[in-house]
Amino acid sequence: MSDQKSASSQPITLSDVAREAGVSRATVSLVLRDSPLVATETRQRVRDAVEAVGYIYNRGAANLRASKTKTVGLLVPLISNPFFAELTIGVDAKLDAAGYVSFLANTGESIERQARFLRRMREQSVDGIVICPVAGSTRDVLNQLDAWHMPYVQALRYVSARDGDYVGADYELGVEQVTEHLIRLGHRRIALVGGDRAHSATFSRRKGFMTAMRRHDLPADLVLNVPPTRTAGMEAASTLLKMENPPTGAVCFNDVVALGLMVGLEYLNVRPGRDFAVTGIDDVEEAAVSFPALTTVSTSPRAVGELAADLLLRRIVTPALATERIILPTKLIVRGSSGVGRDVD
Repeated sequence: MSDQKSASSQPITLSDVAREAGVSRATVSLVLRDSPLVATETRQRVRDAVEAVGYIYNRGAANLRASKTKTVGLLVPLISNPFFAELTIGVDAKLDAAGYVSFLANTGESIERQARFLRRMREQSVDGIVICPVAGSTRDVLNQLDAWHMPYVQALRYVSARDGDYVGADYELGVEQVTEHLIRLGHRRIALVGGDRAHSATFSRRKGFMTAMRRHDLPADLVLNVPPTRTAGMEAASTLLKMENPPTGAVCFNDVVALGLMVGLEYLNVRPGRDFAVTGIDDVEEAAVSFPALTTVSTSPRAVGELAADLLLRRIVTPALATERIILPTKLIVRGSSGVGRDVD
């Protein structure tokens, strides 16, 4: 076929490559643009066909035609939290494998910073955005992205339960599981510690906690609204113990709060896992090596990041795809901080 083209002096086209490889023209285009959507065997067949017919791919011209920069924006609210670091690793790994580069922005739970970073990423012509919306975000954020025709995926938190792609963990069921764990150990006064900002993940955690407590006709009003930080968790220890009828265990908003709470209890000569049960959420790396090791709920933030990146890449290639919402299951990880069964009045 290539000899025939040379004889006629006609340029070799994508259609020629497609015929040689036995695939569609669209598949050839995806392979040449390094799309992750094509199977490895098919990708190799197309590349072999490119060599066979002598097709020369002008990547620069293709990028101009497609207006693609092979870059993606990633907005997270608190990069210092190891949970969000794991999410970032997952996103970056998938993007790198697909030939994309991510621009990371730490919004610091600020509406203004989030808006500013979104504008700047648009100015940099990113091909899409993975966003964990800051607390207080409204549907206006998604409306703006839609108006820009900017592909996006919400990760871990969502602004709207119905609109836009979303990947996250089943926080509600996870908190329900860990609360049920404490109840089965004999605890009747259990506090929910952390979560001072209004966003979807906070609401889901509270709902899971209240569902488990009410199922057993236990008080669900022991909610301590403090920032999801180690310092706030440490300071919460004295607040909990000074209550008129103090709890005997706590479900913390995340592992960071739980690790801080255990330090605070130790300062007060209260041994976590023996005198007071402590549990977290997320299963960050430090949870397994703390003392005592932290009972927690695995929410797989790295896997969430990988799936969010995959979904965004699909959305970039095919904007008209149906909206997807992917919820990963959680897993209760029982360790020493929740202690053993006990008789509680």
